[in-house]
Amino acid sequence: MQRIERLDRLEVLRAIAEPHRYEVLRRILATPQTISSLGAAMGRHPAWVRHHVKALEAAGLVSLAEERTTRNYTEKIYRANAAAFTVSMLVRPGLEDDSRMVAMVSDDFAVEALAAAPDERVRIAAAVTGSLDGLMGVRQGLADLAGCHLLDADTGEYNVPYVRHVFPDRDIVIVTVARREQGLLVAPGNPLRLSTLSDVVAAGARFVNRNRGSGTRLWIDRALARAGLGPEDLAGYDDVVGTHSAAARRVQRGHADVAVGIAAAAEQLSLDFVPLFRERYDLIMTEEVHETEEVARLIERIAGAEFRRTVNRLRGYDATATGDERLVTP
Repeated sequence: MQRIERLDRLEVLRAIAEPHRYEVLRRILATPQTISSLGAAMGRHPAWVRHHVKALEAAGLVSLAEERTTRNYTEKIYRANAAAFTVSMLVRPGLEDDSRMVAMVSDDFAVEALAAAPDERVRIAAAVTGSLDGLMGVRQGLADLAGCHLLDADTGEYNVPYVRHVFPDRDIVIVTVARREQGLLVAPGNPLRLSTLSDVVAAGARFVNRNRGSGTRLWIDRALARAGLGPEDLAGYDDVVGTHSAAARRVQRGHADVAVGIAAAAEQLSLDFVPLFRERYDLIMTEEVHETEEVARLIERIAGAEFRRTVNRLRGYDATATGDERLVTP
């Protein structure tokens, strides 16, 4: 089986940034090529083709596979060094003393507070995404940290089973940010008397869903399946927003009757909240990242009394396990 190779060196990205060279690479990926066959297919002089092939060879993307001599002419055949290439690169600030960490995190109020704290020693550039996307971002080198709340239905454990699946060959450190409560976000007074997703379906209530790959969306899908229901039974299943606050705003403005979200989002917009489940929200990182000075300072802040007080002030949050660390090995 041929491998797919990830490209993460700037000089290699430069090699394929030129559009003609990119097309040469795609043709060699499809089938081994000679200078003359590429020239005929692209309508280019052999010298032009040779220039681009040599650049790709120098970058390690293609290599000479075979030489065939016919009469007095030697034809060189080039092949790609992988079945396909993926491009992923984290572009950091150019200053050596810039200590910002890049995080891909599932939406969370405690992480927002962590990132917003005025401390020049610990700075986080965070992008809100689904929990699964965050894990893949760390796996692909696009982020230092992932923020996750992924429940494994078979074990009842949060995050660890997913970490073992995504990083079967890496030592990973999990740092707990908080435990938090999720439930139904409904209008004040809960006019439709909703208490479960089955109630939402039975009432024909207008639902607003969360993005695919988020921990909340995974919980919703499993809850529907446990109740013998499917996406088609939930009015608004395909109506998707990316954060707890956005879901709460849809309910507050009357654009939806109900959403699943954290208690703190309900309190933020004066909605009623019907508890459904408690979960653990963790930061995930490689052991190499965990050993950096920046992360040491970050964990010191997470475990500190001030951040714990901030967490406990958020409705539905519990800081009992905040700052706990766990090493997950292959």
